[in-house]
Amino acid sequence: MFKRPLYWRRLFSSSLLYGTVFLVCFLWVLPTVGLMVSSFRPPNDIVTSGWWTVFRNPLKIDQYTLENYRRVISSYGLGIAFLNSLTVAIPSTVIPITVAAFAAYAFAWMKFPGRKVFFTLVIAMIVMPLQMALIPVLRLYIQWKLNGTFLGIWLVHTGFGIPLAVYLLYSCISQLPRDLVEAAAMDGASHFQILTSLILPLSMPTIASFAVFQFLWIWNDLLVSLVFLGTSQSVATLTVALSELVGTRGQDWHLLTAGAFVATAVPLMVFFSLQRYFVRGILAGSVK
Repeated sequence: MFKRPLYWRRLFSSSLLYGTVFLVCFLWVLPTVGLMVSSFRPPNDIVTSGWWTVFRNPLKIDQYTLENYRRVISSYGLGIAFLNSLTVAIPSTVIPITVAAFAAYAFAWMKFPGRKVFFTLVIAMIVMPLQMALIPVLRLYIQWKLNGTFLGIWLVHTGFGIPLAVYLLYSCISQLPRDLVEAAAMDGASHFQILTSLILPLSMPTIASFAVFQFLWIWNDLLVSLVFLGTSQSVATLTVALSELVGTRGQDWHLLTAGAFVATAVPLMVFFSLQRYFVRGILAGSVK
């Protein structure tokens, strides 16, 4: 007698939950689908009709074209900018992780004078606004002739990324059982061997989560790339090239959508390939 209303109440709650999740996902994915469809449409079709009209007859071949991508990649330099973005993003992700891993291990398991002071100073750098450091660093780069070079922007992204990386890795490494580290030390393992053979494999979810954050931030960065690399085609990143394309070809939607989808494809692949580590890494150290 009382179980039937409870059953329908649970069914209604589950349906409402799933319906809400589906609606949010649909609204979130819809602009990306429109961007992708528009990037394959001829210019005249984009101007005269909405992108959703292709679903009236989705198998009609003449309503799709690859010419937009060919023009964007070859004629407007987005192919070179794509390679430049990879050249900037990959080292700027690997270097902070490498440096932060050594620093986090030292702060967590090594005793040396001023450890707490240095750790506090490193973590305090997280709250420093990025814009405050641009002009002083740029002046130093001009003196040292590092502006407009990939080495210069690697160092900038490394400096801005290390505090957060140290914080995340320290939160994970410091929660590992002390018995593991002590047993490895008693077996004669050095600090370097303990870090590379024991600590890093156990910290892989946290490392992957920071790699996602760092890579996506660098890939989508415009301000730092514009300040320290400039707009020269030989070093301009994809975001800088897209901003130039918006300024010069702002009325050509077919080119803008193709360029935007080229810039979106890599972050999506990185996120989906590392998503199984993402949540585990964010929660690392929060629960013993």
